[in-house]
Amino acid sequence: MWESSAEPEQGPRPPVTVFLLDDHELVRHGIRGLLEREGDIEVVGESGWAAEAARRIPALRPDIAILDVRLPDGTGVEVCRQIRSVDPGIAALMLTSYDEDEALFAAIMAGAAGYVLKQVKSVDFVDTVRRVADGQSMLDPAVTAQVLTRLRNGPPEDPVTKHLTPKEHQVLELVGQGFTNRQIAARLGLAEKTTKNYVSTMLGKLGVESRTQAAIIAARQSTAPR
Repeated sequence: MWESSAEPEQGPRPPVTVFLLDDHELVRHGIRGLLEREGDIEVVGESGWAAEAARRIPALRPDIAILDVRLPDGTGVEVCRQIRSVDPGIAALMLTSYDEDEALFAAIMAGAAGYVLKQVKSVDFVDTVRRVADGQSMLDPAVTAQVLTRLRNGPPEDPVTKHLTPKEHQVLELVGQGFTNRQIAARLGLAEKTTKNYVSTMLGKLGVESRTQAAIIAARQSTAPR
């Protein structure tokens, strides 16, 4: 008996599954409607909170997590990093209203497969989702070049603190942690009077008058994306 050499017909491709993270309900509703009208994309979950999404996404195991960058209780970048550390098979597509080099760099370093502005056209957004689902990286070559340059050169210097010496940077960091002059002196092996002079010079270079203002600058630096 002759056996047929024809390949067996493949069944319909399963839908692309998506989880939506955005703190605006109307945005989530709009994206859900846009994607599910396509017929081959299914939204399996959504949230407006980073912590909830980081917990639910690995459990649902969608093909793609569409993550807003700015959230009330964190960032989509952190969620990207957390879910991909648990399940690298989940692709992350960052969605934001802001074209920011720092956030873009942080997203790429967290393992995001793409970065899309909310101003994108609907047809282009759907195409991006499908491409990411197929394993493609939706990052512009120019963006990749920026990241490589950043890796070689390190983060851009903050213009507010760029005039500080390395020792003054250390003093600023400790001021930001609430250390007194005496504690800073002990930590850095300096005389207390020398530490006081460092603090005064540092405040002058920063253009502020109080340790509290300097601490705010230090806190801003410590939370900036790396």
